[in-house]
Amino acid sequence: MVFGFTFWYVFVSIFVVGAICGSFLNCVIWRAYANESAAKGRSYCPKCRHQLSWTDLVPLFSFLVLRGRCRYCKNPISPQYPLVEAVTGLVFVAAAWHFYPGIFYFDFSFLKLAEIAAYWALISALTVIFVADLRWYFIPDGAVISGLAAAVFLRLVQVAQNSASIQEFDPEIIVNPLLSSLLAGSFFLAIFMFSRGTWMGFGDVKYAFLMGLVLGFPDVALGLFLAFFFGAILGLALVARREKKMSSQVPFGPFLVAGTAAALFFSDPIIDWYLALNFNI
Repeated sequence: MVFGFTFWYVFVSIFVVGAICGSFLNCVIWRAYANESAAKGRSYCPKCRHQLSWTDLVPLFSFLVLRGRCRYCKNPISPQYPLVEAVTGLVFVAAAWHFYPGIFYFDFSFLKLAEIAAYWALISALTVIFVADLRWYFIPDGAVISGLAAAVFLRLVQVAQNSASIQEFDPEIIVNPLLSSLLAGSFFLAIFMFSRGTWMGFGDVKYAFLMGLVLGFPDVALGLFLAFFFGAILGLALVARREKKMSSQVPFGPFLVAGTAAALFFSDPIIDWYLALNFNI
């Protein structure tokens, strides 16, 4: 694989697009928490509420120039802002490389471009869910709905790709994710109802429907296992360090997003490793 000028040009371009999206996602996250619409009004400092100019909103660059402080009130800017911008840019690049490497060499296809756009929209929704639940223990309905729309669009694009390649409609592309969504959502709904909401929030139930639609089977099973595994490991570590008690509330949304991302990008090598491990026992 040759990493020439074309590759790096596309790499940087996608990263910039992702960072710009990350800047907007920061606005969406804050507005969701403040119960405000992200589509109305100019961006403002959450602490002094002074309206921000475009020079205050250049992804990553403005944070560095301002040395991490608001230009107007001098209060520190949350590190969430540059982190979300940088991570979103990097994950956009990773998604393009994983799902559509041809784009780095100008090998364009309308359906592949539509597919990667759907993945980017999905990543954006998952980013909002991850940060909002991590910081404020809630999963915005708007992010779940946006994620569901992106997942449906992704499946429709995949149907079109499959039909164009083999000239035949494969119902499994639709049926598998739908059944996975119903099973994952029903499983979480049963837990929610049995525990009367003490073991997990209803936002997690709604996310489970999205997770099943995104991953399908068997990836959704892997994603759920990893989510519970990550949650258990971190929870036990926090208890061991006496930062949490066994009865303390820990947001589960970030672990669900992490499990989704891990299954989305690494399901094949993980499943292959697991099968090889079992066959060698």
